[in-house]
Amino acid sequence: MSPEKIYLDNNATTRMDDRVLQAMIPFFTTYYENAGSSHLSGLTVQEYVEEAAWNVAELTGGKPEEYIFTSGATEAVNLAVSGLDHSKRKHIVTVSTEHKAVLDTCRNLENNGYSLSIVNVGENGLVNPEILKEAITDETLVVCVMLVNNETGIIQDIRQISSIAHEKGALFLCDATQAVGKIPVDVSDLGIDLMPFSAHKFYGPKGSGALYVSREAKIKLHPQILGGGQQRNRRSGTLNVPGIIGLGKACEIAKLEMQADATRIRDLRDTLERELLSVSGAFLNGCPKHRLHTTANICFPGVNAEQMITRLQHISVSNGSACSSVTSRPSHVLKAMGLSDEEALSSIRFSLGKFNTGSDIRQASAKVRELVEKLRA
Repeated sequence: MSPEKIYLDNNATTRMDDRVLQAMIPFFTTYYENAGSSHLSGLTVQEYVEEAAWNVAELTGGKPEEYIFTSGATEAVNLAVSGLDHSKRKHIVTVSTEHKAVLDTCRNLENNGYSLSIVNVGENGLVNPEILKEAITDETLVVCVMLVNNETGIIQDIRQISSIAHEKGALFLCDATQAVGKIPVDVSDLGIDLMPFSAHKFYGPKGSGALYVSREAKIKLHPQILGGGQQRNRRSGTLNVPGIIGLGKACEIAKLEMQADATRIRDLRDTLERELLSVSGAFLNGCPKHRLHTTANICFPGVNAEQMITRLQHISVSNGSACSSVTSRPSHVLKAMGLSDEEALSSIRFSLGKFNTGSDIRQASAKVRELVEKLRA
């Protein structure tokens, strides 16, 4: 009998909540109509879509009409950055530890004649606000800084950063993919103009996400997908109604249960860390205080992370972003924080979720400790 899998890679994706799945099923079978159709059945489906938008807005602090439904955060990032009106300002500022979706989209614009400034972080993974301020000019169109880092869990001071961006007349884009549904996020309170996120990071379906676009900021956004003019001509294509319903349900559940989940997950994460940081030479990557409760990124000097991951077998962990884990190159996030290639390649990300148990943590920590000794030997 094969051992039951232990999943500690929740920053890559999460298991869908059964209640989300049950909410979605009728929209494959009973309410299958196109939400853009003008007949009664189509209008009924559209009402469900609007209810989902209301749940998304309730969780994240915006208004329902300020959200564009997308296939996920990557598409939302591309729409947000590439879709801005670049006719007056042609400078972009971002941070070296951003997700590749942001960095590659910004670099693509740089290759097409725009100027790009990439601000470094400190060893703790945090952005120095003074250095960020120096990078922003009167030509800066948008400043892109993520709320929670996907590899280290580091939480940036977004309220301060958005204020700095707005002082210079720039827009502020905040990738909140690892934050929404896990910690309180209020776009108005944080001063966010554009915010991409995905459902599958907080127990919703893959292939479903959204982009928040502040109405107050009066943003002119050019669509990147043309066609039928859906979603107020901002993103064409037949709506993925089951995915939207799933996103809305995940938001509804998170609004009610997020705080209690966070307390329990933090306790499990702290237990895991105590066990693993007792390993000789092991150290935590990033600031221990300003960090998401789901995440522990730990370096085990002298251990090859890829070998560790393979030998863990039924225990799922990661050595970086799921979007770039097919490569054996050291994490750009850890390198930006000052780690050597060897240290970065010896680091493992453990990311917990609400379905993890104390038994998961005990088994995983024991197996990791055992493997560290074997691999070092």
